[in-house]
Amino acid sequence: MSTQAVRRVVLKGTHGLHARPATTFVQTAQQFTSAISIIARNEEVDGKSIISILTLGLGKGAEIEIKAVGDDADAALDALVSLIETSEAFA
Repeated sequence: MSTQAVRRVVLKGTHGLHARPATTFVQTAQQFTSAISIIARNEEVDGKSIISILTLGLGKGAEIEIKAVGDDADAALDALVSLIETSEAFA
């Protein structure tokens, strides 16, 4: 059974979601079978594509929604939100 889950998070790092944290995000997202997207400013992009994420141009303080659809959606969101909140790449 496929599950859909969404969580909101605020980017607190100095540079927002630039190349290094975007790469880390994509590497983590790719560990899950669920489809993952990032939604910001009414635009939704593939959370497993670094190019798509970078096109959002998200800076410090941006509020994003992370959406996962699939059998491991909750686990994917747990990992991705934890990554954003605790990883040095997002500092």
